Amino acid sequence: MATRLQHYIGGEWVDSNAPTSHPVTNPATGQVIADCPLGTATELDAAVRSARKAFETWRRVPAQDRIQYLFRLKTLMDAHAEELAAIVTLENGKTLSEALGSVKRGIQMVEVACGAPSLMMGQALEDIARGIDCESVRQPMGVFACIAPFNFPAMVPLWFFPFAVACGNTFVCKPSEQTPLSQRFIWKLIDEAGFPPGVLNLVNGGKDCVEAICDHPDIEGVSFVGSSPVAELVYARAASKMKRVQALGGAKNFIIVMPDAEMKHTTENVCESAFGCAGERCLAASVILAVGDAHEAVREGLKRNMEAIVIGDGSKPGVTMGPVINAAAKERVLKYIEMGIAEGAELVVDGREAKVPGEGFFIGPTLFDQVTPDMRIASEEIFGPVLCIQRVASLDEALAVTKAQPLANANSIFTQSGKAARQFRYEVDASMAGVNIGVAAPMSFFSFGGAKGSFFGDSKAHGREAFDFFTDRKVLISRW
Repeated sequence: MATRLQHYIGGEWVDSNAPTSHPVTNPATGQVIADCPLGTATELDAAVRSARKAFETWRRVPAQDRIQYLFRLKTLMDAHAEELAAIVTLENGKTLSEALGSVKRGIQMVEVACGAPSLMMGQALEDIARGIDCESVRQPMGVFACIAPFNFPAMVPLWFFPFAVACGNTFVCKPSEQTPLSQRFIWKLIDEAGFPPGVLNLVNGGKDCVEAICDHPDIEGVSFVGSSPVAELVYARAASKMKRVQALGGAKNFIIVMPDAEMKHTTENVCESAFGCAGERCLAASVILAVGDAHEAVREGLKRNMEAIVIGDGSKPGVTMGPVINAAAKERVLKYIEMGIAEGAELVVDGREAKVPGEGFFIGPTLFDQVTPDMRIASEEIFGPVLCIQRVASLDEALAVTKAQPLANANSIFTQSGKAARQFRYEVDASMAGVNIGVAAPMSFFSFGGAKGSFFGDSKAHGREAFDFFTDRKVLISRW
């Protein structure tokens, strides 16, 4: 019988009374590996009350003392990084190298959050008028919460809670019910690091728990990562309750390839961007805009690199692409492949032909050519290992295509021309842009988040903007 997971509330592991649960499966085998309770609004309320009580003491702990707990957590995460990566592979399907990379990215967030004593500093100016001084300070606000996705189950909550607690807030995390095991492991390390009871809380749940987070009167702000339709709903619902919200949504990412691009480097990087993590990431390449004479070289180079991809259980040596998350995700991607054929695109590499023994949710890398902007495979987020090639005559036409897309998460250009690179940087809508980079993923000390329909909110994730989101500025004007 699969282990039923617990919540972590007020410094203790507690059983859930939820009447329903979600089976957690290993995507590589289809085997049920845990039972995730779909926590109730009452259980969420217990976590929030614990966090609210802890806030009254935690906010008075000096920043220099608060970050000592994060230093201990970082040390523990460094020591257990490979063990945590194996859990990510088990519950999500990533290869071990992909999982370990995401864990290390998460640890970097803890490192940056440890800079809180400097990054929380305010401003001051004497004599704004004769004998009057002015200063601004950052202050914590209370309880924050995050609603995390399945695709980076260890990393994404680390975009939020280290910064929140470093600023003096307390926190409630709701991991994805599809991939809750890595957060359970991290919360065991949190417990070992000795955080005071109630500062960090973990509640398992589904839709009801999400709605309870958006509505709860004692939650000051909500961080969300997921699809754009849900991001917009979370933003609207939580903002209507006067909460701060940063809701990071979906993507349809374009990579522009100019004729002067170094094609071996380009096709290798594009292939990794499109098919790493089985395409289940918001920074994955979706559509290649091949400018002019670049088309044939791009097509042949991608096909050659795709043929070298080894599909299978990500925990096995030599495997370079794992499964998608579940049967429903596999069915959705297969429908998009059928749709592309029906729309008239040329199927160059057919991922439906991938054969992996067992009951896992595998799809091979898929490549379409002769794609046009009116096709749904060219405009809708597929979130799987499907890549499209669209021919364009010029950089201006390529940029026009990107601007017509309502999502704007991460776009890149491959070129050796400084002029083309500058025009791309200057005009592209996406908030994360790469030059000769396949995955335009900011490091932890820069902000993360898209534009247009890919982001709902004001302050984006991690980096300096995190300290804006998790604090309120108070301005003090004094005359003595």
